[in-house]
Amino acid sequence: MQREPWAILKSVVALALIAACLWAAQWQYQRGIVRHARNSMITEHIALPPTPLITVAWQPTRFEWQRVTTSGKFSPNEQILLRNRYSEGVYGFEVLTLFTSMDGKVFWVDRGWVKAGRNATTPPVVARVPTEIVEITGRLRLDSSLPRGSFFALPAGGAGLVGELNAQSRIGTEKFYLDLLSGSLPNLTPTVTAQLPELSDGPHMAYALQWIFFGGLIIYGRILIRRAR
Repeated sequence: MQREPWAILKSVVALALIAACLWAAQWQYQRGIVRHARNSMITEHIALPPTPLITVAWQPTRFEWQRVTTSGKFSPNEQILLRNRYSEGVYGFEVLTLFTSMDGKVFWVDRGWVKAGRNATTPPVVARVPTEIVEITGRLRLDSSLPRGSFFALPAGGAGLVGELNAQSRIGTEKFYLDLLSGSLPNLTPTVTAQLPELSDGPHMAYALQWIFFGGLIIYGRILIRRAR
């Protein structure tokens, strides 16, 4: 029987490709596990009844997405617009306003989506916030989970947009913010609240199986090449 040229090299390359496929399959599998766990956590937390912010603010990473209640005042002069936000295909902005709770915590509140003006020079219509003490209910969110985009006065990117804004405006806030859901005054309830993320496990498990299939094809191809000699 004729010896196969470069047989060892071909086998080594095949093994390397198979190892790469198995690594990719494992990577996609782990991504799927992490995403499923996060989706389960979000689903569980948004179903919980509202709790006072003061009871969970000490460890926001543990209580993210839970509904919380707090009382305090908005700062009408500390307000920013987050670009590139869409609602039902319509371009607009999310409005973030600074809030100081009665226990002295300062944080941003995402007051929901507003439609953009008719052109770039026309500002959106943003409802004014009350100046008196109000009670609000919102979802607890982390700085790192703020939707990526650009503020008018702030470049995109960085570790955390809220953190960057704080550095620019010399404001020190908590490491969380709230998605406003409702308030003690009717006009505080957003017309369009900040959207929840898509709670889908995504294609990661299918991709993991796909990489395993590719590894199997490499094995099959190597056998065919060997038999062809």
